[in-house]
Amino acid sequence: MVREDAEKAELLNAFFASVFTAKFSPQASQTPEVREKGYRKEDLPSVEQNCVRDYLSNLDAHKSMGPNGMHPRVLRKLVDVIAEPLSIIFERSWRKGEVYEDRRKANVTPIFKKGKKEDPGNYGPVSLTSIQGKVLEQLILDVVTKQVEEKVIRSSQHGFTKGKSSLTNLIAYSDGMTGWVDEGRAVDVVYLNFSKAFDTVSHNTA
Repeated sequence: MVREDAEKAELLNAFFASVFTAKFSPQASQTPEVREKGYRKEDLPSVEQNCVRDYLSNLDAHKSMGPNGMHPRVLRKLVDVIAEPLSIIFERSWRKGEVYEDRRKANVTPIFKKGKKEDPGNYGPVSLTSIQGKVLEQLILDVVTKQVEEKVIRSSQHGFTKGKSSLTNLIAYSDGMTGWVDEGRAVDVVYLNFSKAFDTVSHNTA
């Protein structure tokens, strides 16, 4: 049993680190030659200043600031000044395939999920990163999502899909199940729940 905040932080940090499996360091996961074969840099969309300006202008001023202490309200106020330099930084980061050190820093908060509060395994880590890093992530997400929606995702996918949700999934599921039952067909359902799946995945093999 620990009572001091520092001791709690160390205990939870040790547990979170123990369940995370990193086969290689993120920087050494792939050589430049391997990354070059995966895509051609000239095919990557450029980071437009207007896109950065739009994201910054629509920031929620009530959200928390990240570890760099830059509040979203300040970024919104300075959008006309910082949109151009940020777009240049984002472009360089994207083209080089590197995430700068300050963008990798985060404030990690343990969130209780279920069970005994004394067990560190019953907490999940939630990371609060910098606002600028989130804007870059959103720019990349838009491009990746468009590619995935066009070439990978099937119509049966509902999770993490624009315009769909758990409700649309339930409706489609119920419609399919009741249809098969009406036809007299046997129906088997298997549910899987991977505990700590996001904590243990290796980014180098994902």
